[in-house]
Order: sequence, then C-alpha cells, then structure tokens
Amino acid sequence: MRITYHQAAEAEAEAAAQWYAQRDLSAAEGFIAELRNGEKAITEAPERWAPSARGTRRYLMDRYPFAIVYRRDGELIQIIAVAHLRRRPRYWTNRTT
Repeated sequence: MRITYHQAAEAEAEAAAQWYAQRDLSAAEGFIAELRNGEKAITEAPERWAPSARGTRRYLMDRYPFAIVYRRDGELIQIIAVAHLRRRPRYWTNRTT
C-alpha cells in the first residue's frame, strides 16, 4: 500500500512537529516517530480502526493528542488530517469530498 497526504494534513503534521521542537527536540522526534509508526500500522491493517465520519477511519496516537484521519482507496491510503484531539472536532470533513 502507498500513503499520500492531503496538503493540509501534511502542513498539520509539520506544524505539530515544529511546535514540539520549539519546546523539546526529543518530543518532536517522538512525535515524528509515532506518526511513522501510525503510517506503518495503517498500511499493514487499514480496516483495523473503526469507521468514522465521511468514510474515514481514525488512528489514535498513543503518546500525543493527535489522530491520523485517513481513508482507503484500493491500494492507496490518503491521510486526510493529522488532527489535534482537543481542537475543532471534524474540521477536516470538507477534505473528503
């Protein structure tokens, strides 16, 4: 399977990593590592996580308050959002159309 990022999701991941880096470089490295682990888990078993809004699924990060919101289209996984769990719920839904 191949992973692609919606442009806004990529920007969200970068912004979060930068935010952590400004406070603690090891926290930023941990965030990036957990994001990569999430990508790997999703590609290995994309149907494992429960369906969510608009045909998406959510992978919850363990150590960070973020969800990787994605959808599967055949052999392609599109990451729609790297969504902070304590901010604007489902703000990303317009990205799924």
